[in-house]
Amino acid sequence: MSVGEGDRVFIFDTTLRDGEQSPGCSMDRRQKLALARALAELGVDVLEAGFPAASEDDFAAVAAIASELSNTGVAALARCQRQDIERAAKALERAKRPRLHVFIATSPLHLEHKLKMSQEQVLAAIDAHVRFARRFVDEVEFSAEDASRSEPEFLAEAFRVALAAGARILNVPDTVGYALPAEYGALFRFLRERVPGIEQAILSCHCHDDLGLAVANSLAAIENGARQVECTLNGIGERAGNAALEEIVMALKVRRDRLRLQTGIDSTRLVPTSRLLIALTGNPVARHKAIVGENAFAHESGIHQHGILSHRETYEIMRPEEVGFERSELVLGKHSGRAALAARLQELGIAVDGAELDRIFARFKQLADRKKEIFDADLEALALGCERDQIGPWQLVSLSVQAGVGAAGSVPAAAVELHHRDGRRVREAASGDGPVDAIFAALKRATGTDFQLVDFQIRALTRGTDAQGEVRLLIECEGRRFAGRAVSTDILEASADGLLEVINRIERQKWPLPVSSAA
Repeated sequence: MSVGEGDRVFIFDTTLRDGEQSPGCSMDRRQKLALARALAELGVDVLEAGFPAASEDDFAAVAAIASELSNTGVAALARCQRQDIERAAKALERAKRPRLHVFIATSPLHLEHKLKMSQEQVLAAIDAHVRFARRFVDEVEFSAEDASRSEPEFLAEAFRVALAAGARILNVPDTVGYALPAEYGALFRFLRERVPGIEQAILSCHCHDDLGLAVANSLAAIENGARQVECTLNGIGERAGNAALEEIVMALKVRRDRLRLQTGIDSTRLVPTSRLLIALTGNPVARHKAIVGENAFAHESGIHQHGILSHRETYEIMRPEEVGFERSELVLGKHSGRAALAARLQELGIAVDGAELDRIFARFKQLADRKKEIFDADLEALALGCERDQIGPWQLVSLSVQAGVGAAGSVPAAAVELHHRDGRRVREAASGDGPVDAIFAALKRATGTDFQLVDFQIRALTRGTDAQGEVRLLIECEGRRFAGRAVSTDILEASADGLLEVINRIERQKWPLPVSSAA
């Protein structure tokens, strides 16, 4: 990393350090390495791999990541303590671009109640430990913990000492998410005015989201001279989390007209990398989460849907493809209008005229009042003038599953019995890598449908041991993609129902539906 690239904001990703401290987000060494590779492909400038003094596992993870990444900087955190710095330096020995990230608190609250140190003692510690860290690496970052609640003059003095001792990245953390954007931005202006030679360093911001202001504060810092943003994927982190990497990146990209800055992030990899983190930790993001949430490019309101169909920019300030989604989604529900219904029917290959569309739309509105969301299978049933569970052609008669846990040589297996509308009953069994894979293999064999699973998601809709689980899946068959959904208190049953719904839709392509010439 070099100083002087005035239009560039460096992304310092701390998902594997600060983010992993979030309850429920801990990862083992293998998982950390997988995510580190993905973050490097995403294009982060520096990856904070962990806190080596915290545990043997953290040390090993940092060492493994440091030895593998070649084009991405790897940072290790250390308190202003010699043993921490030595441990971090040891973990970074094989790094191509190592950085030691040393910190100590500077706020009166922390000095009195946590450190039990005077300001003079803190300044002496900064000087001694930044100089000690420089013995091991050229790139030393100094963080003044709880900077946003520190006395500004003392904070400036702390940075003067760190700069003189050899630090080249100066980080101003809003450790507890206390600052407001205007005052956080003003703090950066103050430091630029009061710290001689600060232009030789990179100013960095690190914001937490306790008041929901982490991204706003980070942008205020950038507008006032910060050129490194410390952030995490999906905004995970202590308490309410950190500034979300994807939101920072896209704010800079979408509002480059105002901010005139850029990052080195490949934004098309944001959604895939976000989903990898979700898979590794088991912690999904909210559906309405900015940029990577399920609803980020989904529209249900009829007014919005009509606008999107007319011109996408009426209700979208960025293209879904820019962040890794395939396309916008018009979600059909009780707020949807005739235009969105007609568009979706056309995509399904169902051509209807004005009177027929009116009939389907009337039934659609009735159904939408009873359901939160209308799916493709519902639309096909409406077009046929029957109920969804009547249109088959396959119905699941029975399902038995063996998980394959425990007994030596036991493998996951599933057996299904299906009934076809032509009177056939088919029984098949198959094994797989897990019970869901076995179910899918058995259904594929029983129905004779060849497909590839593209995406598979499970989430709980209710709480408790009898909670309802929702399965959503996406499969590809003969060059087309089909989405399915099912809900049950038995997630294996929901998996079978969801796939069978899609298989039925593929089978119904052969039926005499009113199909458009473009289908």
